[in-house]
Amino acid sequence: MSKKIIMENTTKIIFPYDQSFVKELPLINKNDIDTILETAQNLFDNQSGWIPAFKRIEILEKAASIMHDRSEELIHLAISEGGKPYKDSKAEILRAIKGVKLAAEHISQIKGEQIPMGLTEASLNRIAFTSKEPIGVVVAVSAFNHPLNLAVHQIATAVAAGCPVIFKPSSNTPLSGLALAAILKEAGLPEGWLQVVLCDNETAELLVTDSRVHFFSFIGSAKVGWYLKSKLSPGTRCALEHGGAAPVIVERDADFSEMIPDLVKGGFYHAGQVCVSVQKIYVNQEICDRFIEQFSEATHKLVVGNPFDKETDVGSLITPKEVNRVEEWVNEAIDQGARVVAGGKRISDTCFEPTILFNPSEDSKVSTSEIFGPVVCVYPFRDREEAIKKANALEVHFQAAVFTKNIDIALDTAKRLNATAVMINDNTAFRVDWMPFGGRDASGLGMGGISYTINEMTREKLTVFKSKSL
Repeated sequence: MSKKIIMENTTKIIFPYDQSFVKELPLINKNDIDTILETAQNLFDNQSGWIPAFKRIEILEKAASIMHDRSEELIHLAISEGGKPYKDSKAEILRAIKGVKLAAEHISQIKGEQIPMGLTEASLNRIAFTSKEPIGVVVAVSAFNHPLNLAVHQIATAVAAGCPVIFKPSSNTPLSGLALAAILKEAGLPEGWLQVVLCDNETAELLVTDSRVHFFSFIGSAKVGWYLKSKLSPGTRCALEHGGAAPVIVERDADFSEMIPDLVKGGFYHAGQVCVSVQKIYVNQEICDRFIEQFSEATHKLVVGNPFDKETDVGSLITPKEVNRVEEWVNEAIDQGARVVAGGKRISDTCFEPTILFNPSEDSKVSTSEIFGPVVCVYPFRDREEAIKKANALEVHFQAAVFTKNIDIALDTAKRLNATAVMINDNTAFRVDWMPFGGRDASGLGMGGISYTINEMTREKLTVFKSKSL
C-alpha cells in the first residue's frame, strides 16, 4: 500500500510580464523522496508489469492527439508561466506535439542485432544477439524556457523507452509539465510511471543522488548540472544540457537579405533566453558598417510587450532579477568601451530593450559568459583565422554558425569551429526535435533529440545460446 505524501510548503507561479499571480502549488518534503523513489523502483523491478511496446505507442499517440485538441489551452498556459510571446509559444506547443509523435514512432526502432559467432573455433555452436532494455528509474530536472517541449524531451522519451520517470520542472514554470502529466494519464499511462515533483533545491539533490536512480537527465545551468553529476550514485548514467555563447562568423560575401532576419530572430527569440541564442557575431571588417546599419534597423522594428499580444516579438525576462543582471552586464560593457548600437536600457522591471553592443571588451561579462537575455555583441575581424580563434576561446561550446556563399570557406569554418553543430547560412538557434542536440566540453554531456535520448535511456543486453545443433 502506497504511503500518503503530505505537502506543507508552497510555491507561487507568477506571470513574468506583469508579475501577476497565476497559481500556488504545494511542494513535497524531503521525507517524501523515499516513497516517490520506491514507487518508481517497484514498477521497474516488476518486469511482468512493464508496459509493452504496443501499449506505449498507443499511449503516446493518444497523448499527442489530446495535446493537438488542447493546443490553444497549452499555448496560454505556457505564456502565463514563462512569458514567451504567443507566436513563439505556439511554435513550441506544435514542436511538443511532434516530439510526442516522434517518441511513439521510435519505439519500433528500439532493437538489438545479431552478433556473429563461429568466427573462431572457440565460438562454434553458438548464436548471439543483443536486445535493448529500459535502463531503469529516470529522474529528469528541467529548465524554464521551453516548459512543455523540454518536458516532452525528458518525459515522452522515458515512456517510449519503458522507464518509470520522476520529473522535476522549473519552479518558475511547472504548469506545462503538470498538464503533460495529466494528458499522459488520460491517454492511459498507468499510475506511478510518471511522477511530477515540485520541491526545493535541497530536496531535489536528495532525489537525484539516490542509488535507485539509473539515469539522470538535466537541462539548466552548468554550475548546477556539473555539481549534481559529481554527487550521483555510482552507476547512474546522465545527460547534461547546459548553455553556450553561440558564436557566428559573417564573411564579406554573406547574403544580407537572408542573414539579417535570421540573426535578429536567433538573437532575440524569447528575449535571448535560449541556450543557443545568437550572442557573439564576428563580422568581416570590410562589411561591418553595413552589417551594423541593417542589423540595428531590423532590431529597432521588434515589438516588445505583453506576450499574450499576437504582435509581440519580444516578451519579458523570467524574473525582475534577471532584468537587473542583464542591465548590470550591459552597463559594465559600456563602461569598458562597448558602443550601444541599439537598445541598452531596461523598459520596465520585467522587460529589457533588444540590445546590440559593438566591440565590447573581451574581458566583460557579455563576452565571457552566457548572457541569457536580449543582448547581441558584434565584433569586427580582419581575417577568418582570428574570428575562429575568438569563437572557440570560451569553455562553452554548443551551436555555432557561419554566413558565406563560398562552399570551401563554409566547410572549412564548420570543421574548425568547436561546436556540436554548425549552421551554414542559418542562425545558431535552429533546431528540429529529431536532430542530435547537445553541448560539448563545459556545455554539457551526452546528446539530446528525441531518438537520441530514448537510446540513452536503454541499455544493451547480450544473449549467447550454445547448442550442438548450431
